[in-house]
Amino acid sequence: MMFGMAVERLTVSLEAELAIAVRDAADADEQNVSAWLADAARRQLATRGLREVVAAWEQQHGAFTETELADARARIKG
Repeated sequence: MMFGMAVERLTVSLEAELAIAVRDAADADEQNVSAWLADAARRQLATRGLREVVAAWEQQHGAFTETELADARARIKG
């Protein structure tokens, strides 16, 4: 944790199986649960922002074609 960074404590409820999976994933990634969930939240927020960018682009230029989507998926997979 960085010094001087404001932190707010949240209480969340998860299904038991999901909570176990989160703990296991955090352990595997050598993070505590709070850090792991914060990273997951950042990724979700980034994805939300990307959806907004894509929607705005499609509104101006039209929907992506299946070929364009397949090319994008191939680039992501590397």
